Amino acid sequence: MSRKLPLGDGETARTAYARGLLRAGVVEQTGEVLSAAVLAQRVGWAADLVSGMAAGLLAGHWNAADVGVLDAGGRKLPSNAWMALRRLGWTAVPAAGVRVNDRIVRMAQEQAGRALRSAGWRAELTSAVLQTWPCDSGRRTPEEWDRVREAVPGGRYLPSSVIRSRTRQITAFLAKNGRLPADVFELEAPPRAARMLLLSACDGQQATLERGEDDPQRALLRLQLPTRSDPRSYRDWTWVACSVTLPPTVPPGAVLHLPTLRITGGEVRADLAYTHAVPRARRSGHTVALGVDWGLNTLLPAGAARLYDDGHITALGHGAQFRAAGILARQHRLRRLSEHLHSKADQYRRLIGDTAGHPLTGRHNVLVEETRRVCDRRSNLNDALARAAARWAVDQAIAVRATVIYLEDLRSMEAGGMGRTHNTRLSQTVRGQIADRIRHFAAEAGIAVVTVPPRNTSRHCPRCLTPLRHRKAPDRPTTTGWKWAICPDRTDAAGRVTATTAHGSASPHAASPTRPEPSPTGPPGRW
Repeated sequence: MSRKLPLGDGETARTAYARGLLRAGVVEQTGEVLSAAVLAQRVGWAADLVSGMAAGLLAGHWNAADVGVLDAGGRKLPSNAWMALRRLGWTAVPAAGVRVNDRIVRMAQEQAGRALRSAGWRAELTSAVLQTWPCDSGRRTPEEWDRVREAVPGGRYLPSSVIRSRTRQITAFLAKNGRLPADVFELEAPPRAARMLLLSACDGQQATLERGEDDPQRALLRLQLPTRSDPRSYRDWTWVACSVTLPPTVPPGAVLHLPTLRITGGEVRADLAYTHAVPRARRSGHTVALGVDWGLNTLLPAGAARLYDDGHITALGHGAQFRAAGILARQHRLRRLSEHLHSKADQYRRLIGDTAGHPLTGRHNVLVEETRRVCDRRSNLNDALARAAARWAVDQAIAVRATVIYLEDLRSMEAGGMGRTHNTRLSQTVRGQIADRIRHFAAEAGIAVVTVPPRNTSRHCPRCLTPLRHRKAPDRPTTTGWKWAICPDRTDAAGRVTATTAHGSASPHAASPTRPEPSPTGPPGRW
């Protein structure tokens, strides 16, 4: 479960996770076989005990003083949240008459400690916005932006959309209460404690995980679970063995770690963490790069380029596009259906009011369930789209033997000014998920990923550096829009410009316009 991972030359250790499912369990003492429903019930009982204690810790320490001590109170604390809470003397106590072992308390402290530590950064951001008040999130001057970024630790690289959303949250509080909040702990209620078991906070006295000797793609998870919702003694806890089928993405030589268990749809889902060896990505010395841009018609345009010692950059091929018009159209239909169901359910809720046994109660429940299903479909569609787009981008980099991917940083992008349809499509694009998946797949292949500023990546032609004219359609050259850029070979322009802009900023030479890849006549340069 905790053996050392052997590494070769040019390799580094990488920790990732895969999703698993616990389909059944066996009580080791009696040999009783637990079905998926019974296993989910017992895991749910344990999760309820943990979430109840975690909620008590969150409610008792949701204030600026305690979070400040935990986050950076001048006292060096352990990285494990449960250890830090114990060092501070913050204990969790189960309900009266309930008996749990110390490892269950650890999981509650770990969950609460993680939530409290994450609130420290939000507290600093909220304090910075309040210090620079009054302000308008949509009308800040450059000087006001500089002031608020200076007040936030690391604010220079913070996406402006994060600051705007926090400003809107404070503005809503001001409109409702007629005054500004004192801090984030008045602005936000204590977070909800999720029903999950963080087994990583435990040791072998609560849970173990071993890979199968005969079949390396199977593992055996052993853990203690209660036999009732309110265990009164340690006799109400039993060891249960669960066989887990490892996904094919988990290498046979990977080191397995204790998973996190969640109850989803009556099933026990396991987030299986594992550490394996991957090629080490280089931080410098790159000669071939892939530039990836974001688009509306084409979700991901990409172009590869090569850098030479003399500062010239040559384009490799004619670029490529990842088009997902059909998926985006389906996503748009599901969004409109979800909005329609939400508005209809809200109307029924207003009509029902506080009346018990109202005739519309049944219809309202049906609409709520249908809305949940539509939201699940949208979430699954976004996950599939993000995985497919990221896999495509990394495959393009592997095909041209690129060692770095330059990805346009659009975290600060907000939809506006481009019409209702484009604004909606831009807001619904899963850019964050795609970027995270690109980093994951690239790390598996030893490819570095660098985000670059988006300024001017769609302004000039990559071949002649002529300013592009953005139009609504190619046959309407006088109608401004964002769908088309009037210039030859625009299909891969954004991705190619992203790569050449990054090359130019990383190279000691000035970047030159890209040209088709000739037969190499000189030594390649280094990024």
